[in-house]
Amino acid sequence: MASDFRLKGQLPELTERIVSTYTPDDGMNHLGHCPLPSYEEVIEAMLDLKDILYPGYRRRVGLHSGNITYHVGGLVDSLHDRLTTQIGRALRHEDRVVKRHRDCESEVDFEAKGQAMTLEFLKRIPDLRQTLGTDVRAAFDGDPACRTTDEIVFCYPGFAATTVYRIAHLLHELGVPFIPRMMTEWAHKQTGIDIHPGAQIDEYFFIDHGTGVVIGETCQIGRHVKVYQGVTLGALSFPTDADGHLVRGHKRHPTIEDRVVIYANATVLGGRTVIGHDSVIGSSVWVTRSVSPLTTVTLEKPQLKVRSASSDAEVLDGELNFQI
Repeated sequence: MASDFRLKGQLPELTERIVSTYTPDDGMNHLGHCPLPSYEEVIEAMLDLKDILYPGYRRRVGLHSGNITYHVGGLVDSLHDRLTTQIGRALRHEDRVVKRHRDCESEVDFEAKGQAMTLEFLKRIPDLRQTLGTDVRAAFDGDPACRTTDEIVFCYPGFAATTVYRIAHLLHELGVPFIPRMMTEWAHKQTGIDIHPGAQIDEYFFIDHGTGVVIGETCQIGRHVKVYQGVTLGALSFPTDADGHLVRGHKRHPTIEDRVVIYANATVLGGRTVIGHDSVIGSSVWVTRSVSPLTTVTLEKPQLKVRSASSDAEVLDGELNFQI
């Protein structure tokens, strides 16, 4: 059936109606301002960083001692230029939003600030690789199904999310706005694991399986901590001021001390909640108060009943006794 060109004549009016909704205070447009960081450029920078962190695993193969310096040098040079521009844009946007400068009227050289932050970030890559090396070791030691560390770098979504988090957290520590959140939300989309770049996570961290893990902005996690799929380390409540606005900048998420294991679908909430070292939080529990060190928290064993046309099931002390 051919389209009716008379009906298509309505499109200009529809366009005007759509554009009329782009008001200055609608919070969903960015018109007439300096450019925001480019999503594509930020993600490309992150992929370049992963090539530096894990050479030979990603886009460039055939690397060896004779060409690795040339390869990494090219990536570092490209990253310098890309991050300088994108961080400069993020800083200018932050200035406009926080200090209410209109458009690009500020005289601050944001690109120079972006370059300084970029150089400081690049200087910390060796330490970043060392920390990620502890996460690889934690994954290998914590998963009997893993045969080689190559599997972890290639395949494990928990490690992929941790890598992006550690990159983003480093930028966050340096005061880079906006871009760290862009990175971790990209990782969230790719892996199903949501780690805020503001969270503080120490070495030897392992997320096993991973899907559905949520780690909030003010969460503090110690060394040798292992969490499973579906774990939420979240806020218990959101206090408001006298005008009903959310109070920001205070600790809302739990502290997890060293050598804690948190099993699947457990929920730990609250800024005052501390899970003491060497504790175990069992599957599907809900914790809103602190737990002493060396403690195991579990649900009571539920009763399970199974019936079919050919058998009856009897529950005895939480276990099934079949009569056929």
